[in-house]
Order: sequence, then C-alpha cells, then structure tokens
Amino acid sequence: MAETLLIDHVGQRGDGVARVDGAARYVSYTLPGETVDAAPLAASDRMQLIAIRTPSPQRIDPLCAHFGVCGGCATQHWRAEAYRKWKRQLVVDTLVRAGIDVEVADLIDAHGAGRRRVTLHARRAADGSFPVGFAAPNSHAVIAIDACPILDPALGGALDAARALAALLKPVAKPLDIQITAADNGLDVDVRGSGPLPPRIVATLSQLAEQYKLARLTRHGELVLMRTPPLVIMGAASVPLPPGSFLQATVAGEETLATLAVTHCGKAKRIADLFCGVGPFALRLAAKARVTAFDSDAGAIASLQKAAASAHGLKPIAAEARDLFRRPLVPQELRDVDAVVFDPPRQGAEAQSKQLAASKVPVIVAVSCNVTTFARDARILIDGGYRIETVTPVDQFRHTPHVELVARFVR
Repeated sequence: MAETLLIDHVGQRGDGVARVDGAARYVSYTLPGETVDAAPLAASDRMQLIAIRTPSPQRIDPLCAHFGVCGGCATQHWRAEAYRKWKRQLVVDTLVRAGIDVEVADLIDAHGAGRRRVTLHARRAADGSFPVGFAAPNSHAVIAIDACPILDPALGGALDAARALAALLKPVAKPLDIQITAADNGLDVDVRGSGPLPPRIVATLSQLAEQYKLARLTRHGELVLMRTPPLVIMGAASVPLPPGSFLQATVAGEETLATLAVTHCGKAKRIADLFCGVGPFALRLAAKARVTAFDSDAGAIASLQKAAASAHGLKPIAAEARDLFRRPLVPQELRDVDAVVFDPPRQGAEAQSKQLAASKVPVIVAVSCNVTTFARDARILIDGGYRIETVTPVDQFRHTPHVELVARFVR
C-alpha cells in the first residue's frame, strides 16, 4: 500500500530519505522538501516512487531517456549546484563522524568528456533476443539502452560492438559481461561469461573487430585476438594496457587526481607510489622525482615498466609486484623516502596505513574512492602523529553518490 512521505534529505546512496515514526524510508529519484507517494519494496526499508505530489524547485528534467529505468545514475533530476553541495557534504559528514577536523575544499568536477570505461550486460530474453545494456535498479534484469550520454565520445561504437558480440556469442545460462575501455588507439574489450569460444567463431570475431575498430578482444583476460596493442597516454609515457586493466573512469579524473598528488608531494625527490596500477601517478611524479612503485597486479607492473623504459625525460622508476595488503611496506623500507602516495581499492589500506603511521615519512598523499575507508585510514595516520592539512573531493562519477578525494598529511 502506498504512503505519502515528506522527503527530508538525500542520503549517502543518492536516495531521498523520509522519517516515519523515527525510522528512515528511502525513495529513489526524490529530493529534499518533496511530498511523494511511495510503496514499500518487499523485505526492505526502500520504497518505490509512485508519484510526486509536490516537486522541489531543484528538480530538473534528466538528460537521459533511460534515467530511472536503468540503474546507473541516481541524481540526473537534481540541479547541478545543489547536487555538488550534497556530494561535498558526503565527505564532510563522514570525516566529522570519524572525529577528523579538516577543511574540505570545494568539489572539483572531473567528468570531462565522460567515462572511458563501461561494462555492458547481455542476457537472453523470453523472445529469443539478446538485449544489451545495464542492470535495472535493485535487479539483475538487463535494460536495453540505445545511447548513454555520460560516456566519452571515444566509446561511441561500444554499444554497437557489444550488441554484435552478444548476437554472436548468444549468452544463455547467465549474463554476458562486456567491459569496454576507450584506449587511445581503439576499443579494448574483455568478455566474461561466454564460456570457451569455438574456433569457428574466431574468424567471425576477427571481422567484427575490424568493423568496430577493436584494438583487442580478450575473454576473462585471455587473448582472443589483437589488431593492435591498446595504448593510453599518461604524462610523458605511452602505457600498454593489460587485459581488463583498471583505469580511472575519466581522462579528466585521472589528470585531476594526478595533478593534486604531484602538487602535494611538493619538492620531494624520492617518492613511493603504493597501489600504483599502470602508473597514472608514478609516470607523472617521475618528471621531477625518483619513484618506487608497488602493486599486487603483476600485469600492471609489467605495463608500467615498459612505459617507463620507453618514455623520455623521466627520472628512474623502479616498479615491483607486491601485495601491500599482506606485505605492506614497513618503516625501515621507507626510511629514505621523502613522500608516499597511496591509492588503494575501495577497501582502503588499513595494514599499510598502520606501517605508514609508524614511519618517519615527511609527507603522505592519500587518494581514495571510498570516503568511509579513507576516514578509517586517516584516523590511523593521525593517531600515529600525522597532521591532515587538506582534503579535496573530486567528482568523476557525475550523477552518482561515488566521490573521490585527495588528502595531504605531514609530520
């Protein structure tokens, strides 16, 4: 049965939050001050929006026809200024709860030209077709899309290529996941869920690769075919991408985070780059400092080594594959380091933070895609004697609750 609710604020996941008898009710696609009708979803505190009785003055028309059906974006209906204040406040509130007193800078918009990476899903429909798109909200159902306005134009052929792959591979038992990255010289595609590929299909895949300008096609990271090695420019280097490799979501996001990291390192001459990936920070830091880089992904380290070896004008970069969750760098290994940059996955870097807190490194630059785990790791550093100087939130996932940040700690 539908209820009439007054939305109080927008929560951390981008849903409007109403209070009913002291309990929270979450209604997607609603805004503060709106009166709405909503129905409960089964076994959940989340509600299905039925109608908006009193719209907010901050409500605007979404830019995508699939908004609200596709589960990708959460806040296209919100005016930019109010959205930006909310996203910065997510960082402020989380740090306050952790007892961390620091001024949070204005949010930097790093959407740029749009996202250069996308994972599309394909599933066999009841009519025998293979719709390609994104998952519906709170569901595994695939919503077919014909365009996505938040993608970088360099991914312009991604949807057509994914549809062609789905039609050829015909997923049956489970969805086909098609990850596509816009490299600087073509599309890099990794397919998951297809099962082994029969040899007879490979010739057809080669034709498809030519038609859609695929630089490379892999299945679960294993090479199927390659027209040209996919490359991405990072600073002064050209980086060969490992299959299915991680990249920052937007070019502007990578450049913004790297610029902040380089600036915060100041005049450091010896820098350790932890959780370095393929080198978006290391390859820029090496313009002025010697860099030692570590990551658990051996493929990423190999790519960084190749990029560093072929680049001109960089100071030495030593790159090593090492699991920093199980074997974090200890203070003795950091004794000759002037600055540390670390950019862990969403789970943060608790073990490494404890070792950093015990070190004498003068400057630590933390880059994070999860403000909650950042706050935990920051508290470890602060309790170890570091002072947090600045936090800058960065928005490369526009229209979502995801926010990144860069912070500087000093001894």
